[in-house]
Amino acid sequence: MRFLLALFAMLVVAPPAHADDITAAGRGVVRVVTIAVAEDEVVGFGHGSGFAISPTRIVTNAHVVELAARYPGNVVIGVVPSDGDQSVQGKLVAVDPARDLALIEVTGVRLAPLALYAGPAGEGEAMIALGYPGNVDLATARSAADFITPTSPVRSQGVFSGRRSLAGTDMLLHTASIARGNSGGPLLDRCGRVLGVNSALTRGDDGDASFALAIADTELIAFLREAKQPVASVGTPCMTMEERLAADRAADDDAKSASDVASREAMARQAAARDAALVEGRAAAQVRRENYMAAAALVLVAGALALGAAGLLLSRGDRRWRYVAVAGGVLVIGAIATFFLRPSFDPRSVAAAHAARATTADATGPMLCSFDAARSRVTVSQPEDTKLSWGGNGCINGRTQYAEDGRGGYARVLVPDGESTVSILAYQPATRTYTNTRYFLDAARMAEARRLRKGVSVKACTDDGAARANLSSQQSAIRAALPQLPNEKLVYTCKPAG
Repeated sequence: MRFLLALFAMLVVAPPAHADDITAAGRGVVRVVTIAVAEDEVVGFGHGSGFAISPTRIVTNAHVVELAARYPGNVVIGVVPSDGDQSVQGKLVAVDPARDLALIEVTGVRLAPLALYAGPAGEGEAMIALGYPGNVDLATARSAADFITPTSPVRSQGVFSGRRSLAGTDMLLHTASIARGNSGGPLLDRCGRVLGVNSALTRGDDGDASFALAIADTELIAFLREAKQPVASVGTPCMTMEERLAADRAADDDAKSASDVASREAMARQAAARDAALVEGRAAAQVRRENYMAAAALVLVAGALALGAAGLLLSRGDRRWRYVAVAGGVLVIGAIATFFLRPSFDPRSVAAAHAARATTADATGPMLCSFDAARSRVTVSQPEDTKLSWGGNGCINGRTQYAEDGRGGYARVLVPDGESTVSILAYQPATRTYTNTRYFLDAARMAEARRLRKGVSVKACTDDGAARANLSSQQSAIRAALPQLPNEKLVYTCKPAG
């Protein structure tokens, strides 16, 4: 017993995995091992498969952990992740023998949860099984240690062959090859979302084709609801990342064509508006000139009358003539000045004012960003509307500096410590589009990304252009270590909040 428990603590590095959707889902698939002990001696050993529906909760078949449920004090449940360097002990928290489902909790390790597919599956659609078939173990295992060494699950592909009922439980019939040991492992669509839980095989005697049965998602959801266990679900149809990017390119081409037409129309409207502004400016300037000239004439007449009155007072010997003469002189001078200072028409000032009105600056400040499902690809995330504050020059939320991407936008590579995911967060001020591109990586690639993250020196926002250029160069090293294609692309359309 002590020997087997010691083997659970062995540190074994899993081999790197490819970054496709099924491999990404495989990060959350585990081997479930049961060890029966009586009087300090191992009297039984079995194993099956399971998958994470939260970082610390695992779904498997009830028959895989049947002995642990029946003899909790004498049976140890071991959980061996497919990725990483650690095996841990599990605790049975819920079991439903009728549905053949069980829920296990683990501590000391955080797994990558899988999401359920909430949409319909059509007959003939491709389905992939992940797990640890016993016949493969028998062919490759050399010791008991091989059963508790983290290793990637075996995948097999088939098609959906319809729904059946088995002892009152809704089942999915499919042709993916599975064997004993696959029990409790997930049945996935080609985007890595869970469709069911592999549970049983039909016999293939005398050359008959064999089929597999998986507990349907409806039964799994009901079981988890009764166990008060939340689970992520995705309802969007499966679209590969290649299809998503191809659709984006086509949309960009259409948008560019529409933008060119709109730009030409806008230029024509601006030219017409500018011409109208020039005509309006000339008319307004003419009215102002005439008003100045009329005012100058009135002041000149008033000055002349004042000078005439001063002459009359002088002839009568009235000494007030001097004051009236001064006032008249001031009025005459004011009339002359008003005439020469009348406004002139400058078409350049009208054009400049019109251009200033036509120019709209990128909005800064708080933004409300709405998730755009039509432009996104989701496999496991549960995206919600989000808020950000755009400060210009790549400053997000007043504390995080993004680097120029060379296309008028800004981007930041996020490498977290508690999650096996690298995200490239990007913002395009011109279109107010915020994008989160996510890469689901294995332990080896995450370790490399975290090592490269240590070389990023710019943390807070800065107005130093050289520092932002350096940030872009430092982030390029992390980008180069990522797979060619991401697993998810979450797109948000932003507008000024309030």
